[in-house]
Amino acid sequence: MPDCPMPPRPAAMPDSTAADQDSAVTLLDIHVAAGDAGPVVMLSGEADVTTLGQLEDVLNTQITAGARILTVDLSELRFADSATIGALVRAARTLKASGGRLDLTNPQPPLAQMLALLGVDEVLTVRDDETGPGPGTTWPR
Repeated sequence: MPDCPMPPRPAAMPDSTAADQDSAVTLLDIHVAAGDAGPVVMLSGEADVTTLGQLEDVLNTQITAGARILTVDLSELRFADSATIGALVRAARTLKASGGRLDLTNPQPPLAQMLALLGVDEVLTVRDDETGPGPGTTWPR
């Protein structure tokens, strides 16, 4: 068999470092702002099991800081898995046990439909503030 030159091997991928992880794309962005009735947690991007700890940390921080009414704005959230919905329901139960409540506002239509199918809109308030319904109005109607 004649000698055939071997094709060049692809360069090895560098190992991931902590610096690389700092520049990684984050699926979920969370911002907290002051609202009329209490803190507003604004979620944007995609929330799944990989971002669950981040979400729970923010919710628990607001609850332990004394929030009685916590609003979670879902207007920029494109996706939420069952772990995310579970975290929101657990936070709502914690607040309810101390006389507070958690409100979900402005879900995008696919997320609003999922919340309704799961019955979340029967456990806590889900409303669409952009179309004007007042507090306590559930969405979808």
